[in-house]
Amino acid sequence: MRIDSHQHFWEYNPKNQDWIDDSMKRIRRNFLPGDLKPLLDEFHLDGCVAVQAVESYRETDYLLDLADQNPWILGVVGWADLTSENLEEKLEEYNEHPKLKGFREVLQSKDPRYMLQENFIRGLQTLHSKGYTYDILVYPQHLKAVLELVKKCPNQSFVIDHLAKPFIQKGEWKEWQKLLAPIAERELIHCKISGMVTEADWKNWNKDQLYPYLEIALELFGPQRLMFGSDWPVCLLAAEYEQVIGVVEEFTDTLSKDEKSWIMGNTAEKFYKLS
Repeated sequence: MRIDSHQHFWEYNPKNQDWIDDSMKRIRRNFLPGDLKPLLDEFHLDGCVAVQAVESYRETDYLLDLADQNPWILGVVGWADLTSENLEEKLEEYNEHPKLKGFREVLQSKDPRYMLQENFIRGLQTLHSKGYTYDILVYPQHLKAVLELVKKCPNQSFVIDHLAKPFIQKGEWKEWQKLLAPIAERELIHCKISGMVTEADWKNWNKDQLYPYLEIALELFGPQRLMFGSDWPVCLLAAEYEQVIGVVEEFTDTLSKDEKSWIMGNTAEKFYKLS
């Protein structure tokens, strides 16, 4: 199975997508399943995982509705308030939605210590008890806190989005690698090969600038804990879908057929329990 493990849908609203500034005019519009399906078909992808882009339960419900209408949306990563005392009750409301696989919060916009709050940890433990995964969206400066977090939740399945957004435009990788390495030593931590082109120079990136980060990720996590994600439509700020998947396809062509299959879909299928 070939899967795009990370993409977004939205009906553009300046209040909901307030992070889309004047430099991002290309994605100031609706992006819906009808826009993505032709791309999945063109590049022989069996389906995708839709990931939250707004921090609200309405967003989670919206993505689940789209997944119900489109069988090729294989899973949803929604949002929930992990610090809420009513979290367990809220999760019970989602029992009837088998496509809800996990949750995410925009941790990159918060102080690193936020994720180490006692009530946040308790929320993650509640997710684990219900069988949900958790996507970690952070910058490199959050990785020390991420290491503490995963140590406090040793049985929780995590995936780091966008390789933790290394500073590709500046060509910096040594500190990022140093911070990521001890996290990768933990078996239940996975990583998405996604979001790279938007961390590079949007107008002047090339694959040679991305390869060092792919090589490090492969060395740290191995193919069975790496998964391809397009980060569509955000990726359109710097590249077309064809370019994004092309870099990963070409990189994984140097691996065995089995290793490539893990990265291009099998890891996501297993992690999110998509079949």
